[in-house]
Amino acid sequence: MSHAVSRLRSLRLAASTKPFLARGSGGGRCAGCRLAASHCVCVLRPQVGARAGMCLIMGDIEALKPSNTGWLIADLVVDTFAFGWSRTQVDPALLALLADPQWQPYLVFPGEYVQAPRLVTDVVLSGRAAAEDVATGGKRPLFVLLDGTWSEARKMFRKSPYLDHLPVLSLHPGQRSAYRLRRSSREDQFCTAEVAALCLELAGEPHAAGALNAWLDVFSAHYLSAKRNLPLDRGSEAHRRLQDLVNLPP
Repeated sequence: MSHAVSRLRSLRLAASTKPFLARGSGGGRCAGCRLAASHCVCVLRPQVGARAGMCLIMGDIEALKPSNTGWLIADLVVDTFAFGWSRTQVDPALLALLADPQWQPYLVFPGEYVQAPRLVTDVVLSGRAAAEDVATGGKRPLFVLLDGTWSEARKMFRKSPYLDHLPVLSLHPGQRSAYRLRRSSREDQFCTAEVAALCLELAGEPHAAGALNAWLDVFSAHYLSAKRNLPLDRGSEAHRRLQDLVNLPP
């Protein structure tokens, strides 16, 4: 498998002065899904279409963590781009992407941290349905997600002046996060894959959003089963929901 996050992971590993060893690596991990080989989910990876794009700006070691959910976004959304964040440098490819006329970038971040003129709560598709918007030359939404711990994300938001011109999309999901792989310092915080699914919903792509949420649930079940040495239920509700979704037309 080679997508934007896996390529960034390879670059980050190549630049490391010492190997990165995640917990539980002793039994060997699948290179495709980063899970213990006994709990590999690669054969379950859904194939869905999405017109929206995702731009992940990732904290220093985020791409190396097996629990990172930006990887799951790149599994599903073909137009996913991933860049490592640095306070002093910015990847020219990131600047080129943000300036690409085919995209309308939205920086996704809580509205309490931004002044009203930049704040938006919806995705504009030139007044047309998403498919028609693309067909007539309108811009496609590109969701810029700051992928890291909450403290890392706040630092990226404050210290990335090349993002200051972007509209800030504030999400109001109305439900709690179901993410179980890491603890959060904020009760209202969602993992990166959950945020991406909410963005897909706003972009008029509920099928892709549902598939991403189901993929996250299945991945989480496999991850926790391996971590806690518990039996894996491959016939669980999460597995059935993923199967039902990927058999539906986009």
